[in-house]
Amino acid sequence: MTVFGIDPVADQLDEVLTALDEGRLPAERRQVDFKEETGRRGRGGEILPGEDQSDAAATALAPEVACMANTPGGGALILGVADDGTVIGTALNEDWLQVRLYQLLQQAYTTSIHPVMIRGVRVLVIRCPPAVEPIRWKNRITWRVGDQCQDIDSASWHERRAFSWGFDWSAQSSGVAVDRAQPVAIQIARDFLEAAGDARSEELAQAPQVDLLRRLGAVHDDGTFTNAGALLFVGRATPALDYMRRPAAGADTQERVNIEGRSLLEELAAVFTAARSYNPEIHLMKGLVIGRTRAVPERALREAIVNGLAHREWIDTRPTTVEHIGRTVRVTSPGGFFGGVRPENIINHPPVSRNKDLSQLLATLRIAERQGVGVDRMFGDMIRAGHPIPVIDEVDGVMVRTVLAAERADEGWIRWLGDITPDIRSDLRALMALHRLCQKRWTDPEDLAPVLQLTVEEARQTVQQLAVLELAGERVCHEIEGLPVQAPRPGVALNAEAYGGLVELRQESGAVVSEPSREEIAVDYAQQKGRISTTELGSILGVHPTNLGRVLRSLESQGLLTPSRSNRRGAGFFYHWAG
Repeated sequence: MTVFGIDPVADQLDEVLTALDEGRLPAERRQVDFKEETGRRGRGGEILPGEDQSDAAATALAPEVACMANTPGGGALILGVADDGTVIGTALNEDWLQVRLYQLLQQAYTTSIHPVMIRGVRVLVIRCPPAVEPIRWKNRITWRVGDQCQDIDSASWHERRAFSWGFDWSAQSSGVAVDRAQPVAIQIARDFLEAAGDARSEELAQAPQVDLLRRLGAVHDDGTFTNAGALLFVGRATPALDYMRRPAAGADTQERVNIEGRSLLEELAAVFTAARSYNPEIHLMKGLVIGRTRAVPERALREAIVNGLAHREWIDTRPTTVEHIGRTVRVTSPGGFFGGVRPENIINHPPVSRNKDLSQLLATLRIAERQGVGVDRMFGDMIRAGHPIPVIDEVDGVMVRTVLAAERADEGWIRWLGDITPDIRSDLRALMALHRLCQKRWTDPEDLAPVLQLTVEEARQTVQQLAVLELAGERVCHEIEGLPVQAPRPGVALNAEAYGGLVELRQESGAVVSEPSREEIAVDYAQQKGRISTTELGSILGVHPTNLGRVLRSLESQGLLTPSRSNRRGAGFFYHWAG
């Protein structure tokens, strides 16, 4: 059960499981407890058949899991064992139970659950990593004192946590001697440093092995590898990565990288090589210059894979999976979001990692960007190539999934964006805002705020950046006319000339251009703003308002709009959104 050499919970768990398997009654420990599944006994004490799902059992387990999570160092529960040591077993599905516990604990905590056989009877081991914030059950915080759960107030919990947990898992001693480093892993580390191209990394790449490992921060004060160092240079028994390549959804697998007994650096190098071989180069012509990029931006692909390793839950023995299907890459890693990160704040959330030392070690090796930069680079690289923005979400609270969808590089967009002045390609906020503007033909601070994950006031500053952009000496956008006094400002629309130039470049590159219709733009604007007038729609489309009355009347006939006046005329007339 131990990941490397030192894991007190795993060691206690092994002792308890061994005792149970030998028919002995083990003493329950502070960090290991066994529980009988609720609802498995009849009135006479007889054992009843189990089911694969039982809300009563999950609800009874939730406070026990919260208690273990709040205990320094975390702990484990063995489900299916009575207080007297009788192994009753459980039929509960481990995946269902993991998701249900996450739901019961207010979507704030993720366990790792796997089945174990004891004398031919199936039980579940529920590993409970130490919580970052106290996990409450019915507004109570409990933790283990001896072999009992006791109440503790929030202030005391935080104080003792700060005293007891001044480290992260990846920084702890693994107990693995540094001379166990795989020679191939050492060479791969040197190769990554050499490829970085800066003088410091190149100098470090030439250091003697012991010096190299210490300067990388892979060695603990006790002289053995840290857990992060052991992962990267020695590896674990089961694969940390599982890469699958298929040419299309539902097609046979072309290649799979699933390596046992190798260091994480060896696994990473193998996956990077395989992914690159199926990620073709795209040649882009601009004037007489030919540029090159990859179908999936290479830096974004690497960041997605590395993030799936750096921020995952390593107590969970499952691998981080990389599904490379056509030109879409999907990376799924064990463990939910951590430290307050959510899909709606991931771009601007302060850097946080459940494995700080591992993240730093990967950054020092120049395999990944430093914390707080990688996600920005991933988003920026995808948008600059004209792809949809990455999707990073939580799957049932127990996995994090990153999707990079890159079916075709948008050559027209790449050329058009390169002609914009001032150059905003390295400014993620402005880049995302311009991308949004080109998709919708209009935007304003309220529309942009959730996209940029900013406040409305911060988004207003980004809209003001858009207002000064130029293309061939002409402004790219203009303020929308006809806005009511109370509307958020500035509201801007893409100039017809700038939009036409983008469409033309896309057509020249052979792209299939799907432009939103006037009706679609009108519906989008009215739905978001609650109103629309021919003046506003005309300003967005770059046409005279008198040519648009028919569009809005058609939407009225469909029940989507209602007139502000029954005579439908006069200064200030507009339609309300009614859809």
